[in-house]
Amino acid sequence: MLFERIYDEDLAQTSYLIGCQANGTAVVVDGRRDIAVYQDLAAKNNMRIVAVTETHIHADYLSGTRELAAATGAAIYVSGEGGPDWQYAFDGTRLVDGDTITVGNIRIRALHTPGHTPEHLSFLVTDGAFSDAPGYLLSGDFVFSGDLGRPDLLDEAAGGVDTRFEGARQLFRSLQEKFLTLPDYVQVHPAHGAGSACGKALGAIPSSTVGYERLYSWWGPYLAADDEQGFIDELLDGQPDAHTYFGRMKRENRDGPAVLGERAPLAALDPEQVAAGLAADTLTFIDTRTADEVHAGTVERSLNIPARPTPATHGAWVVNPETDKNPLVLLATDQDQAQELWDHLVRVGIDDVAGYVTGLDGLPLTAPALVQPADLAAVDAAMILDVRNRTEHAAGHIPGAHQLNGGRLMWHLDELPADGTIVSYCQSGLRNSVAASALRRAGYDVVELDGSYSAWTAWQQSREATPAR
Repeated sequence: MLFERIYDEDLAQTSYLIGCQANGTAVVVDGRRDIAVYQDLAAKNNMRIVAVTETHIHADYLSGTRELAAATGAAIYVSGEGGPDWQYAFDGTRLVDGDTITVGNIRIRALHTPGHTPEHLSFLVTDGAFSDAPGYLLSGDFVFSGDLGRPDLLDEAAGGVDTRFEGARQLFRSLQEKFLTLPDYVQVHPAHGAGSACGKALGAIPSSTVGYERLYSWWGPYLAADDEQGFIDELLDGQPDAHTYFGRMKRENRDGPAVLGERAPLAALDPEQVAAGLAADTLTFIDTRTADEVHAGTVERSLNIPARPTPATHGAWVVNPETDKNPLVLLATDQDQAQELWDHLVRVGIDDVAGYVTGLDGLPLTAPALVQPADLAAVDAAMILDVRNRTEHAAGHIPGAHQLNGGRLMWHLDELPADGTIVSYCQSGLRNSVAASALRRAGYDVVELDGSYSAWTAWQQSREATPAR
């Protein structure tokens, strides 16, 4: 059996290619939309992708299931569990608890493990050439290394009302009835790692085992004591903010993401044509440099989506394809970087990219307004805006600051003052630069706190350490 883990550091998302070396066939689980990585892996190992499936209707990225099926002719398998509100709207074989996908000598059995979402499946994998017993569990967003999938996303991002409580109860039962009934040696391979907003304390270890999680996870003692309420309270406490674009991902993944097909290479654009498009507001410029570089000068009304470390995540914060109809122009060092950036953006449904430029010459420039921590008190601010997570805000913030996570900001502008200056900050400046660029494009008067909260706390500490004269 070939078992390949494909990890996207941008979205902290994992997909898998599992192949039977005896007959050269493979299945992809939880694939993303830029599918070349799977095609290349299959070709390298002389395999054909004959099946594609996914553990659930994802919220944090667009599924590549339909894209892969269209490119390879693979059969689609998706969950048929969860009730009428959680049925996929596109063609494919519906899996229910106990159904099996067979790929050569490999058997992949679906386990209905609701809680994170009602339709969620985990996949129990048996390498029939080696054993008659299953050895691997693709746990999706059910069990992570050291954590569990959060049950509150339907409330936070998909319009649900108090679904978190039933979701938490379902997770408890899924652990009891499905996970903890497996042998301790079964390897656990989740769909996300550290940094994902699909849980609150995901480990960076790529895999675990049933036995290890049983003994050392935070939830183990609650299951051992059959303490459902204690489990629910602990699970729901301290979950991070859910990005608002998750709701769009849910809808598109349920209905079926658009199939892109083979994309032509992005073209280098003429700066004069780009400048004309910006002036007519028929193009949107994406500055992909660091916050420090942007602060030294950037294109007027541009959006800052840094090329590193998470362009898909930050892109989905500030570009909403459902309402933002302008094609994007990327700032890139060359075509290879432009293509890589586009790959990241299509993972969150930002597909319409006109091309790229390699510099700012000939484009209308401006310098974002900054304020130093020592000068903050002198700013006549209508609001001090903290774009960090609510858990970060609760741990410490600038007095009087209003918290609104950068991933929710552009969908909650009603929380901002209609007039006056907004001073914004995050922890170190990266997230703030992204959020502030979107607010400026929307017409707000925004001043960024230089160095953000880290610089402000350092300044506060230096004041306290300086003896009074």
